[in-house]
Amino acid sequence: MLDYQIMGDSTLAQTIATDLGIRLDFYSDTQGGGASTEVLVGMAMGAIEAGMCHTVAIYRSMNGYSGMRQGGSSTGTRPPAQRITDGNLDTLPYGMQSPAQNFQLTFARHMYEYGTTSEQLAAVKVSQSHAASNNPRAYYPQRVTVDDVLASRWIVQPACHLLDCCVETDNATCLIITSTDRARHLRQRPIPIMSVTGRANKPFAAMHAHYQCDPITRQAGYYGGRIAFRNAGVEPEDIQLTGCYDAFTFTPVLLFEGYGFCKPGEGGEYVASGIIDLDGERPNNTSGGQLCEGYSHGMNLVIENVRQLRHQADDSCPGWRDGIHTYDHGEGGCRQVRDVELAMNMGWGSPAVSSALILRR
Repeated sequence: MLDYQIMGDSTLAQTIATDLGIRLDFYSDTQGGGASTEVLVGMAMGAIEAGMCHTVAIYRSMNGYSGMRQGGSSTGTRPPAQRITDGNLDTLPYGMQSPAQNFQLTFARHMYEYGTTSEQLAAVKVSQSHAASNNPRAYYPQRVTVDDVLASRWIVQPACHLLDCCVETDNATCLIITSTDRARHLRQRPIPIMSVTGRANKPFAAMHAHYQCDPITRQAGYYGGRIAFRNAGVEPEDIQLTGCYDAFTFTPVLLFEGYGFCKPGEGGEYVASGIIDLDGERPNNTSGGQLCEGYSHGMNLVIENVRQLRHQADDSCPGWRDGIHTYDHGEGGCRQVRDVELAMNMGWGSPAVSSALILRR
């Protein structure tokens, strides 16, 4: 078993195994957040290839709504997520305590240098809300407009309205990794892993040090993408579907630029062009993502891409379990991408840290 957590916000593998009555040959509890899912997939592959085990369960369980919050102060019975120690000595006393506050400085620079607009960011939320409207499990299935996003209250100016932020949810998710030989005999269609990048980072990767490395707007995917595409033997233009970490609407913009789906400074135009919509050339976060479906530090985005590659997106199509879809992406309809064969996930730990995963049908 492999899991990850931030400051004790998830149950440890030994506890889960004991509750399930499982004796483990291998386990590891990892510290980290949004760049962790892809890392653990790579660690699982290594453990299997090293002969330490033959199957790995990677899980993330968190009470992001009713329990510990990622940022902000305590609310009711919910404790604050951070203490004034270590690196927080430079930030918390001055009011910087949430991911929105910490991350948006990079994107504020992007808006200043390239003229990226709030309307372009809102297009990310709009696109994913349309996908969520076709996901019966989405926490927020309502479709929204650009005006809805811009009319929501500011969280941090200039990059973050309320509807630019992901949802806070209680959830548990799990991935099963095993060998190709074993997977061939399982009930579900196996999805092969082509390559993994694990927490590639910028110089000065500490949360508030990476600004010392120009360009400030460069996300660490710039370095991680070289590994991911080289090992998979593909290029960004070959990818048909993306799952892009969306703690905020601006994180996909920086990731798309970092991994080379568009040029630096063109991320705003990219996401607003329609290319990431269900009917677009390269759909993104087709479950609604963390902005609409639920927040699981990115694991739900990997699960969605696996479903899409199996052609089994669990939408409103009666035959989705058998891969039968209408491909009518109207509200309350289908969200399956037609004939998808190659997908990529891009994780975000911070502007300075990123992971990636390329999967194929």
